[in-house]
Amino acid sequence: MDAEQRSITAPDGTPIAVTRHHGGDRAVVFLHAGVADRRAWDTVATELADDGLDLVAYDRRGYGDTPAATDPSSFTHVDDLLVVLDDLGLERALLVGNSMGGALALDAALLHPERVSGVLLIGAGVSGMTDEDTPFDWELDPATEPLLDRAEDADGPVDDRLAALAHLWLDGPVAPEGRVGGAARDLFLAMNRRILEVAAPDSAGDAGVGAWTRLGDVAVPVLTTWGDLDIPADLPFYEETARRLGQGPARVLPGVAHLPGLEQPAVVADLVRDALRAR
Repeated sequence: MDAEQRSITAPDGTPIAVTRHHGGDRAVVFLHAGVADRRAWDTVATELADDGLDLVAYDRRGYGDTPAATDPSSFTHVDDLLVVLDDLGLERALLVGNSMGGALALDAALLHPERVSGVLLIGAGVSGMTDEDTPFDWELDPATEPLLDRAEDADGPVDDRLAALAHLWLDGPVAPEGRVGGAARDLFLAMNRRILEVAAPDSAGDAGVGAWTRLGDVAVPVLTTWGDLDIPADLPFYEETARRLGQGPARVLPGVAHLPGLEQPAVVADLVRDALRAR
């Protein structure tokens, strides 16, 4: 199944970079993490090449080949998602969201459930997430804190920031640095070098949904998953997300960190198959 590279123009003229593997009628749209771009899903798409699926991945504004918005408040990521769906003629799709992509998937499921056939969450954020209404606090562990400080140091050397980002998000902060190597690491570094260059604000494209307090209203099927090597402070929030959704048992993925699609694409492909069966 050959990949089609195309550009979809948003109403304000912004070109959105899209990769499509068109092999069937069932649509799956992959939404990347804040430390990735659409290329992070290439190996997952390869694993699904014979499944008869229409596989779509695109770069959000400020990532990969899609430029950042001049005014971060001039658009929403949910509206851009609808633009992509409409341009490709997709009435409904399974949304596969990793990290910030998961937050986008949940926002879309709440705002436009008629366009979402289901959601697969992988180490997902949630818009409006807070520890103020939980019995636990977000507290950094000794392994994560120095890595996060290095990664977020805007005055630090780029290569040092990239190394910290890779240890934090790809290897997992409690795992040895370099646990994930080869092509996956090279791609992670390339994606994040671009992200650091653009430096789009995290708040750009916020739709103002505040899904954290509305998870019980999500009406489409959701499968919630995360890697057991992800940031320790985030693990209780993934568990709480699954509890608030109340749709079934969550799945903890052994031996992977925040980006399972990069390091174990076959595992993520199987999750996609399971989520499709649950629709």
